[in-house]
Amino acid sequence: MSKPELIKSEEKTKGDYDESNSEKQKDKVKAVALLSGGLDSQLAVRMMKEQGIEIEAVAIKTPFCDFDCGKGCGHKVLEAATELDINLKTVYLGKEYLTMLKSPKHGYGSGMNPCIDCRMMMYEEAKKHMEKIGASFVITGEVLHQRPMSQNSNALSIIEKGTSMEGKILRPLSAKLMTPTKPETDGLIDRSLLGSIRGRSRRGQLDLATRYGMMDPPNSAGGCLLTDPQFSKRVRDLFNHVVSEPSLNDVDLLKIGRHFRLNPYSKLIVGRNHAENEMLLSYSEDTDYIIQPVSIPGPVSILRFYVRPDMRKHKKLLGRSINITLRYSDTVQDCYYEVQIINRKKNWTKQVSSQRCDNDEVELFRI
Repeated sequence: MSKPELIKSEEKTKGDYDESNSEKQKDKVKAVALLSGGLDSQLAVRMMKEQGIEIEAVAIKTPFCDFDCGKGCGHKVLEAATELDINLKTVYLGKEYLTMLKSPKHGYGSGMNPCIDCRMMMYEEAKKHMEKIGASFVITGEVLHQRPMSQNSNALSIIEKGTSMEGKILRPLSAKLMTPTKPETDGLIDRSLLGSIRGRSRRGQLDLATRYGMMDPPNSAGGCLLTDPQFSKRVRDLFNHVVSEPSLNDVDLLKIGRHFRLNPYSKLIVGRNHAENEMLLSYSEDTDYIIQPVSIPGPVSILRFYVRPDMRKHKKLLGRSINITLRYSDTVQDCYYEVQIINRKKNWTKQVSSQRCDNDEVELFRI
């Protein structure tokens, strides 16, 4: 073999070695996925795994999602992580979320939904995990213009800048419609394999699901209660009447029962069925007054004071709470029924006889 041929052969071998090393390096690229359990975030993960990216997921739980409710999003996200064969970390945003919700920097949507500030908190958690495991970027299932407040170009830019994550958030489903991100420009991701889905139609996602062999693709992830108009009224009422910041227990109570604002410092919650009655008993605090009919079927009610009550008005409020409770019991107008009242802090139980109130009076106090 001549010398020139030997040199050429060595160069080829060296080139093959470099290419192999490059592939090995690419195999080691890590990303963190914000995983909700819905179809979009699952597709985003599949698209990245298809390009050889190693994925770990972060799931965010807040006081206003159905994370732990049976088949809620907590169940869905665990199923999704198992199906995708990726590690999952769950982060609970509790009191800090309530602090943000009281006065979000970027305001609310149509209800009490602070979508931009909420997403920023989620990005921050994903960023922490990204830095912890040495990942290069974060992926999400966000689709351009799917959600009016948080998934338009301006909002996405605000969220990235507010979390110092410019260029490090890749949204595979809509990436071709956006400015190339750092993992794309650095050659970690092949942009030609990314999506160009926009808007609220699910056609693009369903086509992708079919391509990935997802026989029964999930729906969107569980919705946020803060977008619900009726629930938003309850949240707004709570923030308007609690002197300090509401507790997580206060928020849990918002999700169940009928709610009545009796005056600025007291509220009554009345159970709607057996399951809610049991939940109200479990959520009740020692200072609450627990009200329940004795001789007839009826709900459990909780009377809660947010400041020390004026004792002159105390009996009147308790009486009104009993009347409303009987309204939702197996009663008729103008008849008296036995009702039990319990206050654990005072360590007393009292039984009184009272009547139900009429429908017009109930509506005066309903939230």
